[in-house]
Amino acid sequence: MQPYSGNWTLVTEFVMVGFAGIQEARHLFFILFLTMYLFTMAENLAIILVVSLDHRLQRPMYFFLTHLSCLEIWYTSVTVPKMLSGFIGTAEGKTISYAGCLSQLFIFTFLGATECFLLAAMAYDRYVAICEPLRYAAIVSWGTCIRLAAASWLLGFLTPILPIYLMSQLMFCSSNVIDHFFCDASPLLALSCSDVTLKETVDFLISLAVLLASSTVIAVSYGNIVWTLLHVHSAAERRRAFSTCAAHLTVVSLFYGTLFFMYVRTKVASSRNFNKVVSVFYSIVTPMLNPLIYSLRNKEVKEALGRALSL
Repeated sequence: MQPYSGNWTLVTEFVMVGFAGIQEARHLFFILFLTMYLFTMAENLAIILVVSLDHRLQRPMYFFLTHLSCLEIWYTSVTVPKMLSGFIGTAEGKTISYAGCLSQLFIFTFLGATECFLLAAMAYDRYVAICEPLRYAAIVSWGTCIRLAAASWLLGFLTPILPIYLMSQLMFCSSNVIDHFFCDASPLLALSCSDVTLKETVDFLISLAVLLASSTVIAVSYGNIVWTLLHVHSAAERRRAFSTCAAHLTVVSLFYGTLFFMYVRTKVASSRNFNKVVSVFYSIVTPMLNPLIYSLRNKEVKEALGRALSL
């Protein structure tokens, strides 16, 4: 809850502008984003069901993939339905309460941080599978998988606690118009009439810590994978080993590329429209592409999908 000051009129709800510059084509964009959202739901649910029902995919790599698919479903559902209601043009679709705004920001940050840690866990799994194949079953046991997944969700949940607490202590006493399609930290800080220096610094340090910690695990894992493959004499074995990592590397590149750009900043970004485009990419486009990447680049998933469709 916001601190009270008798001299100011406190903001109790926010109005999200969304994509104000495309009002003439808002119905077209509504259909486009709705289609992308439904497609994202369908393909992630398909991966969860296929992995759960096909005994050939009951392995650690696909265990983490189902967690990633569950996360993608929630990740898009936090922002896209509210954005779609804003395209319809009703006042209720564009407004969000103060508590609802902070809740949306908390959940979105929680899921984003969790994805970072899950991708790091998946990179570690690939490292052990390729660099320590004889000890893989002992190192990456089901108990280890469950602990890694639980740690990813727990660390992701802890990530936004301090930033959201600091955000709740800021005063929003003038404009309540958010120049974005969801409650992101940067446009909210632009509306605050309090000193946001501490909040920006904490956001920067926590974002940097999450990104560096998870990306370091990924970089070290793939560094060891490359070093191991350089000492493999068979070209066929190198190709087969790399093919198991190609989908994960593609997903990591898409996700981390946009996150490094968006969140490792010390100041409120000046180009709002460009930030919205990047936000659409990592909150809508990437969750839609990830299942396609894993299914198209993974022979086992394609075969499992084929068997499921044939039934």
